[in-house]
Amino acid sequence: MNYILFDGETRKDLLPLTFTRPVADIRIGINTIREKWEMLLSEKTFTKTEDYLRAKWPLRLTEKNIFINSSFIPTQNLVKQLEIIKPGQKIVHENILVAYFHGEEEPEINNLETVIFEGDLLKVSNTWDIFSKNGEAIHLDFDLVTADRESQKIPDSNFVKSGENIFIEEGASVENCSLNASSGPIYIGKNATIMEGSLIRGPFAICEGATVKMGAKIYGPTTIGPYCKVGGEVNNSVLFQNSNKGHEGFLGNSVLGEWCNIGADTNNSNLKNNYAEVKLWNYNTENFARTGLQFCGLIMGDHSKCGINTMFNTGTVVGVSANIFGTGFPRNFIPGFSWGGSAGTTTYKLEKALETAEIVMSRRNVELTQEDRDIFKNVFDYSAKWRRA
Repeated sequence: MNYILFDGETRKDLLPLTFTRPVADIRIGINTIREKWEMLLSEKTFTKTEDYLRAKWPLRLTEKNIFINSSFIPTQNLVKQLEIIKPGQKIVHENILVAYFHGEEEPEINNLETVIFEGDLLKVSNTWDIFSKNGEAIHLDFDLVTADRESQKIPDSNFVKSGENIFIEEGASVENCSLNASSGPIYIGKNATIMEGSLIRGPFAICEGATVKMGAKIYGPTTIGPYCKVGGEVNNSVLFQNSNKGHEGFLGNSVLGEWCNIGADTNNSNLKNNYAEVKLWNYNTENFARTGLQFCGLIMGDHSKCGINTMFNTGTVVGVSANIFGTGFPRNFIPGFSWGGSAGTTTYKLEKALETAEIVMSRRNVELTQEDRDIFKNVFDYSAKWRRA
């Protein structure tokens, strides 16, 4: 069977994070959505996404294809339903298309036979779902990733509470830390490092090769993606991969994409002074959307960076490859490829942005490919309508 993860309408509500990746490659919990599906299906997946992303995430069609809405987090029960789906059928959950089975020709979805999925499902519909639903996603992934496996021994130098909810992979280093898993599991990935003096409260996941620096204070539900570096105080946040918040300062109820860097002593507000509901910029409606949340911090697209002592207001959205610096609070919507801060912004020239991206990525032996350059160019052009000259 050929499994294809498609973006669906949700993609637009997940910008700026989906400017540079399909919905399937969003990280929530321990793994990306794609990694969760591939683990449960025991199959490689392909992708139906925007044309400009297809060179990096190709679409492959065969005679038998099951298309899966990648905004849904997979469960064992949903996978069992997919195993018995028949050609010409679609699975629907609460009036939302979950999956359909068809051949190489694109079907008329309305004409497919409907199969109702009755179980509970976790869906990522908005950017703020990534941190607000991260606790549930960590629990699901922890059970899946650690099933029938034995953790490495927790070193005796650590203060440990509810050690049965802690799993340490091979090559990980954690010494002289506080690990409190009484409120949720703690997963420490392969070759990850948690330096001495760190205080960790679950649910918490640190992925392969990532680092928590000395004396960090991290409250769950928080995920530190592969090869990220984190210090200071972090609460209920998700860092995708290869991003750094390595110094003192607060990051709360936030999501950072890949290759982001947060300057020393940067803080974000996650609560309004009047305790009102937070509204967040939505690229789809080109307006501020109601989140239903009292706590909501920073959403930052790939390759964006900020200088030391940057202050982000409650509910700030930063696009792809923005460079933010200076005193005061920047706007709570900063378009991609912006250069500046509260005093105003200009356009961060594409050539300069690519030059910086190449340097940053090469430090971790990652190549900035032609596919990456083409994606940058597409996002740069698309973001121009929101950017000031």
